[in-house]
Amino acid sequence: MRVGSPATCAKSSKSLARILIAKVCAKPRAFRKSFEVLDQRLPPNLDHVFNGATFSVAYDEMVIVKDIEFFSLCEHHLLPFFGKAHIAYLPDKRVLGLSKIARVVNMFARRLQIQERLTSQNRQIHRGKNRSSSVGVIIEARHLCMQMRGVESSTARLSPAPCSAPSAITSRHATNSLRLSARERAR
Repeated sequence: MRVGSPATCAKSSKSLARILIAKVCAKPRAFRKSFEVLDQRLPPNLDHVFNGATFSVAYDEMVIVKDIEFFSLCEHHLLPFFGKAHIAYLPDKRVLGLSKIARVVNMFARRLQIQERLTSQNRQIHRGKNRSSSVGVIIEARHLCMQMRGVESSTARLSPAPCSAPSAITSRHATNSLRLSARERAR
């Protein structure tokens, strides 16, 4: 068999799988503990995450929490992706404790995940808890599945760019202006 042939690649991936299985079997407790941290399930009731940290306030300006670090595992490749989340919302007579916003990002990130779903889940939960119809979420991340395998690009990341990022914006006022600005950027 020559190097790089399909048979060689198949043989090498099988031997890597055997090595991984042997390592996991040798230290099953360490492996289990690692995945308990990396892949946490959602609590049945999210109210304990928020712990009553919503506050009545006469404030109608945008609230923005930027650069929330997160770490997650790609559900397709079981390799990490990590980056920063930015969340903004217009409060509707209530604001959420700022630390809770970061806690929610990490709660959804600590599982087998894809970036697009992580973005959508954060938008949905903040829209519901803040009772706000105007929520924006941008998540930028580096994906080791893209850096270590496939294209093997060490600088590529999925991030905000005109018309191409996993970002989710919900607003009763912004929808038409966003469509218009997307068309203008495409020109």
